[in-house]
Amino acid sequence: MAGTSSAIVAGLTAAALGTVGFLALRAQATVPAELRDGTAASASAAAKTKAPRDRRHPAALPDGSGTGERVVYSVDDDRVWLVAPGNRVRRTFTVRPGSVDPAPGTYWVSSRSHTATGTDGLPVEHVVRFTSVDGVVIGFSAAVHGGSDPAADPNVKTGGIRESRADGDALWQFATIGVPVVVIR
Repeated sequence: MAGTSSAIVAGLTAAALGTVGFLALRAQATVPAELRDGTAASASAAAKTKAPRDRRHPAALPDGSGTGERVVYSVDDDRVWLVAPGNRVRRTFTVRPGSVDPAPGTYWVSSRSHTATGTDGLPVEHVVRFTSVDGVVIGFSAAVHGGSDPAADPNVKTGGIRESRADGDALWQFATIGVPVVVIR
């Protein structure tokens, strides 16, 4: 009986790892060629070109942000939408991005950590990771200290997209492994 249980656990683990690998390959395929060959503009240049969409209706779900259950993240608006099936917005909130932005495209939640230390040295919680850019891991998190985050050091490459603790709780409940993350301008 114990041998059968071990075989089942091993099989389920192999299937889960295969699924994550498959999703990672699909996510890589959505990265534009100019980003894969390293000729993309720097993160600081990208930050200068941000152009928020519609200041009169900032919480409106943007057109062209996909379908079905997903997290939508706008790098220009510094805003996240948690979208349930049927394009129903469950929650939207503003975020403070790190110094490295992900390219527009569709990714999938690939790992999560209840607590961790951010690349800026701050303790964070509800970390939801979905890609990396030039070795910098990109994901959502909330600073544990509860106050406002200190100004980011412009010389440190960070991929943490910070939200409030309440918004972090909501994203943690919503964005489980495999949930799509659609990044738009």
